[in-house]
Amino acid sequence: MGFSHAVGVVGVLILAHAAYSTIQYRSLLKITEEQVTGPPITVVVELVAGLFFCLWAALTVPGKFLSILPQSDENRFLFPLILVFVAGVASEE
Repeated sequence: MGFSHAVGVVGVLILAHAAYSTIQYRSLLKITEEQVTGPPITVVVELVAGLFFCLWAALTVPGKFLSILPQSDENRFLFPLILVFVAGVASEE
């Protein structure tokens, strides 16, 4: 697991903590019978930080991009599989 994956996990944990803090804050307001005016500033900061970490991890985690061109060599193996699937579905009807 690389550094980008770890940053993504930290971002998800921060977002989960912000959700938990919001639920806890709303239950506290129900107990004290106060009106909800908005989330606390700490929750907003956690949401922004968690969003930043998750976006950064999503953009930096390497992945293999495939060509979208139909004449590409990477896409040649999919066509026979689709024909087998369509023929199998058509023969069942």
